[in-house]
Amino acid sequence: MPQFVEAKSCKWYKHRVAITDISQLETMIELTEEERAWKEDGPSTLPLLISDHMAKLIANPAIRRQFVPSSRENTDDIGTLDPQEEKKHEGTERLIHRYTNRAAFLTTDRCFSYCRHCFRRRFTGSMTGPASDEDIRKAAEYLAKHTEIREVLLTGGDLFTLSDERLGKLLSSFKAARPDIILRLCTRAVAVQPDRFTEDLFNVIRENQTGAPYYLMTQFNHPDELTEEAMHAVEGFLSLGIPAMNQTVLLKGVNDDAETLIKLCNDLLMHRIKPYYLFQGDLVKGTAHLRASIRKGLEIDRILRRELSGLALPQYTIDLPEGGGKVALTDNHIIAFENGIYAIETPDGDIRHYPESESEA
Repeated sequence: MPQFVEAKSCKWYKHRVAITDISQLETMIELTEEERAWKEDGPSTLPLLISDHMAKLIANPAIRRQFVPSSRENTDDIGTLDPQEEKKHEGTERLIHRYTNRAAFLTTDRCFSYCRHCFRRRFTGSMTGPASDEDIRKAAEYLAKHTEIREVLLTGGDLFTLSDERLGKLLSSFKAARPDIILRLCTRAVAVQPDRFTEDLFNVIRENQTGAPYYLMTQFNHPDELTEEAMHAVEGFLSLGIPAMNQTVLLKGVNDDAETLIKLCNDLLMHRIKPYYLFQGDLVKGTAHLRASIRKGLEIDRILRRELSGLALPQYTIDLPEGGGKVALTDNHIIAFENGIYAIETPDGDIRHYPESESEA
């Protein structure tokens, strides 16, 4: 499948050397039998695309597992290609309005690298391309009419594969329609293609920074992704007063151990990135081999709650199948309520008692 990234029209885009087929990978790493047997022609798989920045890190097992495809993608058939039932909740063709007070706009199906755990396989890498002027106009009109929407996630794909010109068009259109809406800039690009974040790009954001604030929503899944280049890219947003929050996906064989996640969360916080969510993997076809169990996730969550501060602690969360929405996954520390007294377990496993307020008892 041919690859295209719109941002190649920008000044920052020089000669990129991205990996797009297995034969290229074989010149860099020794592939396993499962990796070599991967086929792109299945309905539940994604194209192979690894950015030049990630290619430099591909020997790292945690990076390799996230970006090098496996034949398991062709056979893992648990779940669907649209586990969150986004199609069912379309306000316009590109705007998903699943929650009352927030919506997601699919800016493009393109990414700089395709994560093998991607939950939006019905759309990502489908060669649909960037949102058109008409797509943007219809979404802006929808937002203007639906004043209950307070936040919009600009997602995809990755919005920063858009050219600076197209990005400016998108931001200015949404800001004009609803200057009071918070825009979440959802991107993996700071991790996988950090040199995309040039002064020209930040000027586009700066020119459209009136009204409600932006929030940068990153995805770092392993401490080794926090490269100097990636942190420099994030710093560009922070220097504009844009807060940064991170969403980590719990991945089997990548970060499904407490030690790795403790380091990741503490390192993120040191770089002024708030650990926000720790996501349980969605039930999307082609990804079963990457999904950690909820049992394992709960064990890790208990340790994180004991070892991390509130600032460093992400919320272990699941997007329920069949469009059920996000809910927190955590053990309940209230283990009993008797005679107006709660028995509450401490993070260390001890028991403490707390009386109900007299007005509520």
